Amino acid sequence: MTSKEVLFKSLVAEHQEMVINTCYRFVFNREDAEDLAQDVFVEVFRSLEQFREESKLSTWIYRIAVTKSLDHLRRIKRVKRFGTLKRMIGVEDPSAELPSPVCENPAEALAESERATILQDALNRLPDSQKAAFLLSKQDGFSNQEIADILKTTVSAVESLIHRAKKNLHDRLYSYYQNH
Repeated sequence: MTSKEVLFKSLVAEHQEMVINTCYRFVFNREDAEDLAQDVFVEVFRSLEQFREESKLSTWIYRIAVTKSLDHLRRIKRVKRFGTLKRMIGVEDPSAELPSPVCENPAEALAESERATILQDALNRLPDSQKAAFLLSKQDGFSNQEIADILKTTVSAVESLIHRAKKNLHDRLYSYYQNH
């Protein structure tokens, strides 16, 4: 095994769970998060020699994870728009035929699913920069300085992004629950 392969193996062991969790915070789907984590580590392996140590290695890895997650969300939005267009012109959506998952307590499963959907929708409506800063802060526990390094911005910009994200989420969720 080459030294690059040994280093890579230790990087995966050290950062894999955090990368998967970071991706999951964006996509809310474990399989997609695991697939994205694989993509992240493929990119890390390919680009390891170009890492310039301008930031911590972990920050660089998480920056790749955030970028891959946001790219994934953009692709999904494009696919959804295309699916809507297909339905408008009369082409059926095969995913509509898939059975729903079975759960032990259907009422609890439905309530939890509805809450998750409402929150996911509110998060998805945030601008990408606000969503990234908010999730990195509140879900992953990064400091504002670490988030600034990951997003390649300033600490004050991160503080502003998080503040606006919280305000937007509050407004959207308050409005939703006020009307329902």
